[in-house]
Amino acid sequence: MSSSIEVRRRTPQSTPELPANMPSVLQRVYANRGINHVDELDLSVKGLLHFNQLTDCEKAAERIGQAIIAGESICICGDFDADGATSVALLMSFFRSINHSKAFYLVPNRFSDGYGLSPTLAQYAHTEGANLLITVDNGISSHAGVSKANDLGMQVIITDHHLPSTELPDAFAVVNPNRRDCAFASKQLAGVGVAFYLLLALRAWFKQQQANHAVASLKIAEYLDLVALGTVADVVPLDYNNRILVRQGLARIREGVCRPGITALLAVARREASKITASDLGFSVGPRINAAGRLDDIQQGIECLLAQDLPSAQILALRLDELNQQRRKIETTMQEEAQACLARLQVDEQELPLVLTVFDDQFHQGVIGIVAGRLKEQFYRPVMVFAEADDGTLKGSCRSVAGVHIRDLLEQVASEFPDVISKFGGHAMAAGLSVPKSQWAAFNRAVQQVAERWVDADTLARVLWSDGELQANEFNLDVAGALQQAGPWGQSFPQPMFDGTFKIIQEKWLKDVHLKLVVQPFGSNETFDAIAFNVPRASWQWNSPAQANLVFKLDVNEFRGQRNVQLLIEHVQA
Repeated sequence: MSSSIEVRRRTPQSTPELPANMPSVLQRVYANRGINHVDELDLSVKGLLHFNQLTDCEKAAERIGQAIIAGESICICGDFDADGATSVALLMSFFRSINHSKAFYLVPNRFSDGYGLSPTLAQYAHTEGANLLITVDNGISSHAGVSKANDLGMQVIITDHHLPSTELPDAFAVVNPNRRDCAFASKQLAGVGVAFYLLLALRAWFKQQQANHAVASLKIAEYLDLVALGTVADVVPLDYNNRILVRQGLARIREGVCRPGITALLAVARREASKITASDLGFSVGPRINAAGRLDDIQQGIECLLAQDLPSAQILALRLDELNQQRRKIETTMQEEAQACLARLQVDEQELPLVLTVFDDQFHQGVIGIVAGRLKEQFYRPVMVFAEADDGTLKGSCRSVAGVHIRDLLEQVASEFPDVISKFGGHAMAAGLSVPKSQWAAFNRAVQQVAERWVDADTLARVLWSDGELQANEFNLDVAGALQQAGPWGQSFPQPMFDGTFKIIQEKWLKDVHLKLVVQPFGSNETFDAIAFNVPRASWQWNSPAQANLVFKLDVNEFRGQRNVQLLIEHVQA
């Protein structure tokens, strides 16, 4: 909420053809996000892209179909985050639903195994008897692991969404919308979305080849709750195709027809399933699954999603909630450590490097991604945070800002300075990498050299985009409710925000970290509660002004059966 933030108002690129009876504020919001026609608001499943546009999807489906019929042993290789967990749960739920008992999953341990399908993991899958290995949410950079699997006589099907390098791994099939030769229009699918499309293709193959088989009549909509959760938790852009997947998954959860694990996770997060939004999945459910992968073993998160009944799911959800609380405590400590590290480095906030790189030998591998995200928000520039791994390398987690494709930047560094990065992977906004400890200084120099060419200083300007002012008569429950239900909102399709000048009628601090106001819009006689969360009083520049410019989200606050309009403050300028 720094005063250095520039507030800009969105402007529509064209005049949309939207229903005349739609609230004008909602028409404006849609126009500001590039919605030009009412058809783009139809988020029914009929609008989904077809699986036949995904390169290798039908080839992969045929191979899996043959494996099911032949009773082959199938190993699913996952990843240790919420997208990976939901992807594993999706395929394992499918195999269990058709009673294919020879399916099992492996997920590398973040601390001992590293990311993706490694030669060690391939060897273990072979030892467990796998004939076919399917990666979910990983594999596109696992050249060595795929080669090892091939040498052991296994075939590998890669399903992934991360950006590939110049050459693809030598797998039987590679299903990834970001393949250079893939015509699939939505490049933004999460890993769980790719796995879902694989099931669509698999059902179609059985309909053609084995019409009486259980897979041919599979109710694939039953997996949309997992798809919605993984898609939102992985913060992929919500293009039209992803909005359909998320909307449909949310609808199932609200109707109470989702798996017990998601019900239990919502309960421990104190979220009412019948009223959840995409942000509830992103900020309440996803972090509890991610906490298992960051601090312990993602298997606990997967098993919660695979639980067959609510009592079993509740036990696992409570454990995940405990891990999430531990994660928060460690995160707070590491945030302080990161700030102390920056102070030791004597970094002048006015002269920060274009890419901020931070390492401390006390950092914990499991939460460096969270720390990187917090530092990115604080300094608004790409951030790389490193912790020392058991093998003596430095493991790093990167978070970026719009306009700086962090994975491509790392590829450029690796291309120009091949000794400073031992491995890396990721996408536009987040990535992971390993750096030999002996190369730390050289790595820092290399990153800054590349950043000087790649990072435009204008990209690092703090801009908060507003949908403009609300009229006095638009501060009501109907408008607030319409905005809530109009989503799903998320990455690249942001929740509506507005700006305006308000009279400050009353103010008070809650626990010295939340600023609560009573405000009155100019031109209105009504007053409304407004709150700014997590703005420590000690660091807040506030002199009890008579009026202030606010950037806010229009929300509905429910308390003791009463529903009232509330402003969620994103930025204040007195």
